[in-house]
Amino acid sequence: MTKRLLPFLASAAALAAVAATAVAAPGTTSASCPTVTDGQLTIGTDNPAFPPWFGGGTKTSKWKINDPATGKGYESAVAYAIAKRLGFGKSQVKWTFVPFNKSFAPGSKSFDFDINQISITPARAKVVSFSRPYYDVNQAIVVNKGTKIATVRGIRGLARYKLGAQLGTTSYAFIKSQIKPAQQPAVFNSNATAVLALKNKQIDGLVVDLPTAFFVTAVQVPNGKILGQFENKGKTTDHFGVVLAKGSPLTACVNRAITSLRANGTLKRLQQLWLAKATGAPILK
Repeated sequence: MTKRLLPFLASAAALAAVAATAVAAPGTTSASCPTVTDGQLTIGTDNPAFPPWFGGGTKTSKWKINDPATGKGYESAVAYAIAKRLGFGKSQVKWTFVPFNKSFAPGSKSFDFDINQISITPARAKVVSFSRPYYDVNQAIVVNKGTKIATVRGIRGLARYKLGAQLGTTSYAFIKSQIKPAQQPAVFNSNATAVLALKNKQIDGLVVDLPTAFFVTAVQVPNGKILGQFENKGKTTDHFGVVLAKGSPLTACVNRAITSLRANGTLKRLQQLWLAKATGAPILK
């Protein structure tokens, strides 16, 4: 859902220093890596928690679709991998519901970090702190089979149709800046309502990140198809990062964890495990 430019690339010297930094022992909170609640890591995400980002179903009525505490799904698995690098065991991680748009709104935070397919953008980075990226993502468009838009093979051909995306996402920004449709794009407060609009043919096409597009077509819109994905390059490069309160000292700790997880292949392994199906969609140019 999605997301944009990243000004947070470290130098080789900085990365070497990061690698040499030790993490806190399990059950402790380092003075340089403080958390909202001592001895606990509080992680925020939206509700429902959709696959392939979260999985394993629910055990209580608190969470819809999936309980993020299962450790299943790409973002849940990444969150626990970060927690482990910070010195927190699974039982010390607490998940809390945070609406998508509220996660990167200005102000204090009730969470230590939020993970919810949130793209790193300069505008958002003015009011919150972002980690280094844990996922590099393409945007994609989902349509209904048998409709006129389903025959389109390039970006220019999309301009005549009614498109939609979730409010506040870079999917919406992508529609405006790259597709530039003749009609004003429709915006929705949640991805669920956007999907329903597509299913009911209130919009011709829905722009979302690629893994989410696979879930939409596999589960939410049985007659849906991924028309294609868009190249992720130049100004359209999109990265997901975890969100922290602006200036949070925990940011450096999370960055060290993600740098390590990328370097040792953990992120790649988790992507292969949970996002492997999100490949093969044709590229629209």
